[in-house]
Amino acid sequence: MKWIKQIYACFHAYKQWFLILIVTHLFFSFLAWLSYPETFKLLVGLMLVFTIAMISLFVFLIINKQKEIEAAFEDFLLEPTETNEERLCQISPKIHGSYIRRLGSVIRSHQSKLNDQVIELADYENYIEGWVHEIKKPLSLMTLILDNRSDEMSLLVRQRMLHVRDQMLGDVERILFFARLGAAHKDYLFEQLNILAFCKEIVENLQTLIDESAFQIQFIGEEMKVLSDRKGLAFILEQIIANSTKYVSHNQDQPILTFEIVDDEVNDQMILHIRDNGSGVSAEDLPFIFDKGFTGGRSEYTKQATGVGLFLVSKMAADLAIQLGATSVFGLGLTISLMFPRVK
Repeated sequence: MKWIKQIYACFHAYKQWFLILIVTHLFFSFLAWLSYPETFKLLVGLMLVFTIAMISLFVFLIINKQKEIEAAFEDFLLEPTETNEERLCQISPKIHGSYIRRLGSVIRSHQSKLNDQVIELADYENYIEGWVHEIKKPLSLMTLILDNRSDEMSLLVRQRMLHVRDQMLGDVERILFFARLGAAHKDYLFEQLNILAFCKEIVENLQTLIDESAFQIQFIGEEMKVLSDRKGLAFILEQIIANSTKYVSHNQDQPILTFEIVDDEVNDQMILHIRDNGSGVSAEDLPFIFDKGFTGGRSEYTKQATGVGLFLVSKMAADLAIQLGATSVFGLGLTISLMFPRVK
């Protein structure tokens, strides 16, 4: 099959020459019939055999030459050095030489710029990771002071300081995760997790953020087990909860954050709905809330958003095979749904 395709490609590429050859063959056959009618069949047979032999040889040589050019071209694309460029020029038709050299020059120029950008990006990632580890030191000191000197400050001041500390820790974790998005190795450890109990654990870790926003927490549904990575799922839940607490309306009387687990037997999955009763997201903004850099404009969620938090949630969810969904009624709240596949 491969040979048939190669032969067809050869005939298609040089069809005008084959057409000229056929016309020439017919013309000389006509001359042979006029000149030697008694030996016409013999002469035409010899001419036909000779033409077929020449065409076969021509096709064979073209296919072999094309293979050499393709191999040289692949080497040139993988490593566009001047040596590979010269080798490709030597085996290619001379008319293509100037185009190949121009292409090589452009590729080498772009490759040089790309290498510089890769080095700059690696330096940037190293700087960010180093900064994150350095900033954790004063945050740890801040935690130590808040734990050991709590009697020297009022309850309100301590609560506000804890709130600021937890916000900073969340921002630092976001920066670190964002810097590692393109990492080749991701050390996920999948295990069975009781989803409602895990949500309660995350809520306790973010208690200062929740208290500052005066959220009431509700858990609905029966406990179920999901297979996921503990750290990755914790990051997803923390970002969603932080979003709800960050964008709660200041004049809202009773902000409520609800965790509801649903067993979707039809689609063979378990769904965790995380619902708040905040300002919600407008219908035109809703399809884009997981896009990088999207901030929208009509709701509190999108006006104050940076366009990073939910984008990171979507990236982590994709790595953990969790499908995301979002529904909202503008002015009545936002529901983000995490759909876990049922693993048997």
